[in-house]
Amino acid sequence: MSDDSFFREVDQELRQDRAKALWDRYGTAIIAAAIAVVVATSAVVGWDYWSQSRADRSGDAYLHALSLARDGKTGEAKAALAALEADGYGAYPVLARMRAATLSAEAGDHAGAVAGFDSVAADSAVPVSIREMARLRAGLLLVDHGSYADVASRVEALTAETSALRHAAREALGLAAWKEGRMADAATLFDQIANDDGAPQNARQRASLMSELIRGSGAAS
Repeated sequence: MSDDSFFREVDQELRQDRAKALWDRYGTAIIAAAIAVVVATSAVVGWDYWSQSRADRSGDAYLHALSLARDGKTGEAKAALAALEADGYGAYPVLARMRAATLSAEAGDHAGAVAGFDSVAADSAVPVSIREMARLRAGLLLVDHGSYADVASRVEALTAETSALRHAAREALGLAAWKEGRMADAATLFDQIANDDGAPQNARQRASLMSELIRGSGAAS
C-alpha cells in the first residue's frame, strides 16, 4: 500500500468516525427537524388548497347570484347573496353585501339600499376603499331620495383633494345643493370639478354645464 493510499484510508476512517459521532449526538434532532419541515410544507400546501377551493366556491356562488339577478329573479338572487355573505370566503361576503344593496335600489327599495351601503361603510373590518365606495353609493341614492344633509353626511369627507372619489362626491353634493336651492354652494362644487385636471372629461363637461346654468339664471349671486 502506498503512503497516499494509507493516508486516504485513515482520513476516510476519521471522517466516518466524526460523522458517526455527530449522528449519535444530533441524529434525533436532525430527524425531528426533517419531520417538522415535511409537516410544515404539507400544512402550507393543504392551506393553499383549502383556501383556493373556498375562493373558487365563493366565486361560483357570486356569479350564480349575478346570473339570477340578470334573469330578473331578484328574490333568489338576494337569497344567494345572503348565503354568500354568511358563508363566503375572502372579499366575496362584502361584494355580496354591496350587490344586495344595489339590487334593493334597482327594485325601488331606496331606504333598504341606503341602509345596506351604510352598513358596509360603517364596518371597520371592510377595506377603506370599499367603505368609501359604499358611502358614495349611498350619497348618490340620496341625491334623489334624501336631503342635502343626508348626502353631505355620507360624501362630504370624500370631496377632499386627496380623495380618489372627490369628483363623484362633489357632483353628488353639488346636485343635492342645487335641488335645495343652495346655488352658491352648488356652483362652487361644480367649479371645483370643472377646474380639476384630474377629473374625467365627461364629469368636467357636466360640471361646466351645471355651473353655466346656475350662473346664467343669476341664482349663484
